[in-house]
Amino acid sequence: MINWVNVRSSAIRKIGYDASTSRMYIDFEDSDPYYTYCRVPEYVFQEFINASSVGRYYHAYIKDKYDC
Repeated sequence: MINWVNVRSSAIRKIGYDASTSRMYIDFEDSDPYYTYCRVPEYVFQEFINASSVGRYYHAYIKDKYDC
């Protein structure tokens, strides 16, 4: 089951995580449907949703690192 969290960002609407598959989902404002990231540790998801800037966190720790 995907646990979705709405975030405050100009580029990202919400972030989802499925602990049973270690997949994270990002719903960007300018895309449809959402992007899927594989083998994402749960701590990365937690840090991401709690980051002071989710956009900066995405670019530093997620982009191009968890492709399926």
